[in-house]
Amino acid sequence: MSSFKPVPEQLAYIKKGAAEIIREAELKEKLEQSYKSGKPLKVKAGFDPTAPDLHLGHTVLIRKLKHFQDMGHTVIFLIGDFTGLIGDPTGRSVTRPPLSPEDIQKNAETYKAQVFKILDPEKTVVDFNNRWFSKFSAHDFVRLAAMYTVSQMLEREDFHKRFMEEKPIAIHELLYPLAQGYDSVALECDVELGGTDQKFNLLVGRELQRAYGQPSQVVLTMPILEGLDGVQKMSKSLNNAIGIAEPPKEMYGKVMSISDELMWRYWLLLTDVSEEKIDVLKRRCVAGEAHPMKVKKELALRITRDFHGEAAAQQAAADWEKQFQKSEVPEDLETVEVFYADVAAADGKAVKLEKLLHRTGLADSATDAARKIKAKAVRIGNEVKADSALLVDKFPFDVTIRVGRKLKRILVKR
Repeated sequence: MSSFKPVPEQLAYIKKGAAEIIREAELKEKLEQSYKSGKPLKVKAGFDPTAPDLHLGHTVLIRKLKHFQDMGHTVIFLIGDFTGLIGDPTGRSVTRPPLSPEDIQKNAETYKAQVFKILDPEKTVVDFNNRWFSKFSAHDFVRLAAMYTVSQMLEREDFHKRFMEEKPIAIHELLYPLAQGYDSVALECDVELGGTDQKFNLLVGRELQRAYGQPSQVVLTMPILEGLDGVQKMSKSLNNAIGIAEPPKEMYGKVMSISDELMWRYWLLLTDVSEEKIDVLKRRCVAGEAHPMKVKKELALRITRDFHGEAAAQQAAADWEKQFQKSEVPEDLETVEVFYADVAAADGKAVKLEKLLHRTGLADSATDAARKIKAKAVRIGNEVKADSALLVDKFPFDVTIRVGRKLKRILVKR
């Protein structure tokens, strides 16, 4: 008798939050074969160690690996110590500068320590693609390159855009999709996971497996997670990321700073809770049977617990509530003074909130401030501020504004 759960149950859990499955019928067939034979599927996701640490955006794929692992399948966390030397051109308008082998090795060791916050270290295969590429001869690379045409490569959106804009495309960048695709051949993968921006590379893997006489892998893509601003993808360079190595209080507080709307996206992509249960929570909030703040606290607790344990998560929750809940304003709250002329709206009767947030350091720019207002991340007192006009009834105008985790007292003077 198979030790796997029934295929419909596996499929429902695996599909949670997925953007696309190519092809779902093939995945179902592979799961059925696995169920009958008792042989687990080989499921991999690759990560180039281009930075020393990971953020929650990276964990969307890692958590989906965990879902396959929960269902009894073999998951492979593949570290691209070879492909990292090329540099993934996905979404790039210019050639990515290559990392040194020393940096790649150092980052790879950090990755291994971080992923086991989610994956079971006893059941996870950690591999490095330099294991097979270091043995590749010039003949092997020529044979691999012969399997794809330049016109096929230029179908890839970022390559096509750079070509049309007459921006350089280095020859080695064209090798990246082939190298990533060959990873699936070397590992004989049944399923490969990736972000929606990786779809081209993942499909190359399917084609190369067929060319090498293997069954084609199923491709499962996951959405790109938005950062704290709720607009752009999570990225440390955009200062909207939650690092998985951040202290518990920082992590908890950042999750609490996201908008109520974005919260459901985080529930879907960053937890193991089923879609059905998430839908119930959402309906209860809409019906007024549950407060969004309470649901967000549960989310922040879950995420912090995953990376820091129960005790640290509970302490972070208690510290956050003490500092931020019940409209408590810390005694040492930073006070910033600005002149009305610098932040006035055109009608001369109000403050232009985008200008005020930028001037006081609560936003990086007026455009950034507008995004935060649109994302409902700006609070004055306990109220979410949904428009850019802030009426002034007297001077000095004294107001306390919270943007995400930042809280400041602002005095607007004549």
